[in-house]
Amino acid sequence: MPDLRTQLTAALGAKGEGSSDFDLNPDVVLPIDRKLRPAGVLVAISTAAEAPRVILTKRSSALKHHPGQIAFAGGKQDAADASVTDAALREAWEEIGLPRHLPQIVGQLPIHETVTGFTVTPVVALIDQPFDILAEAGEVAEVFSVPLSHLCDPSNYQIQSRRWRGIRRHYFAVPYGPYYIWGATARMLRGLAERMQA
Repeated sequence: MPDLRTQLTAALGAKGEGSSDFDLNPDVVLPIDRKLRPAGVLVAISTAAEAPRVILTKRSSALKHHPGQIAFAGGKQDAADASVTDAALREAWEEIGLPRHLPQIVGQLPIHETVTGFTVTPVVALIDQPFDILAEAGEVAEVFSVPLSHLCDPSNYQIQSRRWRGIRRHYFAVPYGPYYIWGATARMLRGLAERMQA
């Protein structure tokens, strides 16, 4: 992708609404007084190789929440975090050993509301240097990357469904090789793909 930074800046600068885990389930009625907690995830795009790749994690199967699922490095904003961007950078350091000074922040995608009660801000950053990946043993089972070209192709996204709490729920998925990327991660990536195609 020629001049990736310019493309990303233009894509992230376009106006648009946020997304949610309920986008494909219009029958869900969300409580108006629900309490949502802020979180930040890092959409880290490595340009150190020939073609840009997005760094993702596979969560440990021992975790209580979302075991074995594919996710961005990131997490909830703590009191010590000045912003959701700081939260994303802190978590990326803790989860995969990404030094805080390496990501070059390009911008943010609109907020994504999760079924678990978070407003997640996807922070998009370029990383032009390799780094030693150190997966946090208790939380991250694997760190891998997917070509940005695969994730920016809308035709690679599928709508699938499964039963959740006794009700069939639909969600986006964007499989890649042995990795089943779905749910909130796939929805946020699809938001990036839509903007990159505009």
